[in-house]
Amino acid sequence: MNIDQLIARINFLYKKSKEEGLSEEEKKEQEELRRDYIDRVKSNFKSQLNTIKPNKPSKPKNIKN
Repeated sequence: MNIDQLIARINFLYKKSKEEGLSEEEKKEQEELRRDYIDRVKSNFKSQLNTIKPNKPSKPKNIKN
């Protein structure tokens, strides 16, 4: 399931829970989908952080007054 399908299903289950309620099976599915989404976001964020390289500060320039 790609991220767009995952979000669509999470949103569908959320709306259904507000309108008519969820079965125990749907509640479990909703919980698993949310966990999957959070895990993907965390993984993506960590990957982005790992590509960042710190800048070494350059030597300060002499400032003449």
